[in-house]
Amino acid sequence: MRGYISILAAATLIVGCVNEELSTPAIEHETPAVVVPEGATAGEVIIKFAPEMEAILDQTMTRSAGEATRSGIPSTDEVLDILGAYSFERVFPVDSANETRTREAGLHLWYIVRFDEGEDLQQAFERLSQLGEVDKLQCNRPIERAYNPNSTPMFVSCAEANSRATTRAAEWPFNDPEIYRQWCYINDGTAPFATERAGVLAGSDAGCAEAWELCTGDEDIIVAVMDEAVMWNHPDLMENIWVNEGEELYAGKDADGNGYIDDRYGYNFVRNTGITSWTSNGSTGHGTHVAGTIAAVNDNGIGVAGIAGGGKGKRGVKIMTIQLFDGYNSCSLAMEARAMKYAADNGAVILQCSWGYNSAKSNMIMGYTPGPATEEEWAATYPLEKEALDYFINYAGSPNGVIDGGLAIFASGNEYAAQSSFPAAYSKCISVAAVAADYTPASYSNYGSEVLLCAPGGDLEYYGTPGMEDNVYDSNGTLMEQGAIYSTLVIDGVAGYGYYEGTSMACPHVSGIAALGLAYAKQQHRHFTSEEFRELMYSSARDIDDYFVGEKLYYMRHESAGATPIKMNLADYRGKMGRLADAGALLKAIDGSGRDMRLPNICLAPGATITLNIADYITEGAKSAEVVNSDIATAILEGNTLTISAKHEGQTSLMLTTDSGTKHYATITVREGADNGWL
Repeated sequence: MRGYISILAAATLIVGCVNEELSTPAIEHETPAVVVPEGATAGEVIIKFAPEMEAILDQTMTRSAGEATRSGIPSTDEVLDILGAYSFERVFPVDSANETRTREAGLHLWYIVRFDEGEDLQQAFERLSQLGEVDKLQCNRPIERAYNPNSTPMFVSCAEANSRATTRAAEWPFNDPEIYRQWCYINDGTAPFATERAGVLAGSDAGCAEAWELCTGDEDIIVAVMDEAVMWNHPDLMENIWVNEGEELYAGKDADGNGYIDDRYGYNFVRNTGITSWTSNGSTGHGTHVAGTIAAVNDNGIGVAGIAGGGKGKRGVKIMTIQLFDGYNSCSLAMEARAMKYAADNGAVILQCSWGYNSAKSNMIMGYTPGPATEEEWAATYPLEKEALDYFINYAGSPNGVIDGGLAIFASGNEYAAQSSFPAAYSKCISVAAVAADYTPASYSNYGSEVLLCAPGGDLEYYGTPGMEDNVYDSNGTLMEQGAIYSTLVIDGVAGYGYYEGTSMACPHVSGIAALGLAYAKQQHRHFTSEEFRELMYSSARDIDDYFVGEKLYYMRHESAGATPIKMNLADYRGKMGRLADAGALLKAIDGSGRDMRLPNICLAPGATITLNIADYITEGAKSAEVVNSDIATAILEGNTLTISAKHEGQTSLMLTTDSGTKHYATITVREGADNGWL
């Protein structure tokens, strides 16, 4: 944690140095391009103001207690008067603990304006784009799923799943009775859904067998699942759900001061409430399915396993639910940006995103509307989205933790297209394609040079029988195994399990592998930047281009009587599916990579205390701890717990000596107004 100052205090300081009416600084910059894409919300414009406008905007928001109708900038307000504006607010609510870095990133300059819906949106953009104080403009619009909300999943209730004998799972690493269905973790080549046309090859999996020998997870690693709500009380997930201990559901207050009310398990950015929901009309259980692949609780004797779900005496990684879709409704671009920042500010280090725009090369004849074609086009059309992603990538994690920065992991898309969708294709993100159980590209998967990694995603058009439903049961009434991905699920409010396929399912395999890797890095006291860890995930993954030989036959719309046979030329996919993510290889590569963890520098207010678990930073036991100037602060070591107490303002040094005599140093700063944390 770094030291931060609240916007209220900052604004008060600014107002104290200016006249009652601030004059508008003269500024020069290029007029922003006018980009109003299809589907833009009428009566709403998102504006980023030039930095020179900061003082005026701060004064306006302070005077209005955050509920303004005008900006306080005369030329802007003239246009807002013409448009009939009735609301002017910051896109990102004030979170005093993170306001300093919000301002460093320039996110405090983004505002959303709401005005008369009858006004022509294009003309509104053109008027605003002529103002020198306006730096960037963007429409607001609902985001869209990268999957069909009307699809019917193959569902098994908890009661049915847990009533089965565990003999088929006996040779697996954990005692979860349905783990044998999860070929995507450990594929030995014997999966029963193979056919003469569609094979199964050992090793076409996420590489969990070797990885679980080294690590199974760590509760300090938080993955933000941006999707439908995760069923936080699902019996196979609840132990691995992130909990904001400072909040209570239905309390109706922002107890921890982060700008969000009742956000105990995450936040519903569709309805702007801390009450997340998986029972709305149109809910598919997609977020719960994704979460199970990452962190279903391992070795608990029920259901399935998660890649980083714990076991062997370890707790699993934590799932933070970031709800972008609620039934048939979805959040806006402005709320999506808020969601990304919320995840970073509340401890998540991985964004799991099984959604995005359609690929620019998607086929309009098949009903797809092409999305942005280049990074430049995407950044120009959706600059707020890009800046929010950059904020997560740059500010998630901690310089004193296992990773400095965050990993944004996206599904490449399911449009059968030769280019990844955005934001997945953004060069700082990780775009994930899907493979079948024989290393071949999944029939539907987007592919292209933008794809960094691939993972199992299932392929029912390949393994399914043309003209036959996938919900096939054996003579005992048990759902038969499928060439899709089996995980936790919730349908109509009922907890259970089921099969889905898609790059949406491949993506959480990569998120789970990343989370498991970070858990192991913490275990080994290794530290990485987000860029370093992203590169390590790629370099440790497997090159599978040699499997792309000949043709692959699949049946599009395979469930219908008129299923269309299509042959894929596998050579077209070489160099365009990324590398196959491998948990075992990643964990082995972590040893000797990155750098040693070190004791953090501490910043405290006089009278405050903080405790550190020394085992989080060094591998040896600690023998003694000394502070050079005990008039400024004191340190007490009890086992591996170090308690530092601040006394008077000033700065001093801490020396920690290990059992072997190795010395570690940190700086202690004591000052009024400090946020009481590590720098």
